[in-house]
Amino acid sequence: MSMGKLTTTSYVVLGMVAMRGPSTSYDLKRAVNHSVGYFWPFPHAQLYSEPKRLEELGLLDLEVESEGRRRQTYSITDEGRDALCTWLAEPTTEQLQVRDVAELKLFFGEFAQPEDVLNLAREQILQHQDRIEVYESIQARFSEREEVADRMVPLQLGLEIEYAALEFWRRLEKERSGS
Repeated sequence: MSMGKLTTTSYVVLGMVAMRGPSTSYDLKRAVNHSVGYFWPFPHAQLYSEPKRLEELGLLDLEVESEGRRRQTYSITDEGRDALCTWLAEPTTEQLQVRDVAELKLFFGEFAQPEDVLNLAREQILQHQDRIEVYESIQARFSEREEVADRMVPLQLGLEIEYAALEFWRRLEKERSGS
């Protein structure tokens, strides 16, 4: 089987099932929303289609309830775990991607009114303060739990990026407001 067929979403699904144990697509959606979704957003529909595809490739096992809601629960296979470990062992040469609409608007700021740029900065300050609050509450809730220590490491990067962005927008707001 060619591993070239696997996408980043494939690895998110494999990693989540490996981490959580047997999971439905709904379980995966909730788990992603409370973890990697903060820094790796993608359409939730993929959390319903991708597990089926991975099952066809032999990377996940599927168990369907015979009664009731006939829930479909996925478990990782040995091949799935091997694929995940192979991917984790590969170095990543991709650059950090930032798809920030505010940054895009700032780039075209010469066509905006001065108050528009100032309002953009003020709104971004609030957005970044909110995200910092969310990240810090996650950190406070889970910092003592040894079993999730590795999962907390990317949170630190997220926080540092948010602090840097907040500082940038505060400085811009100060410059543009003349204070």
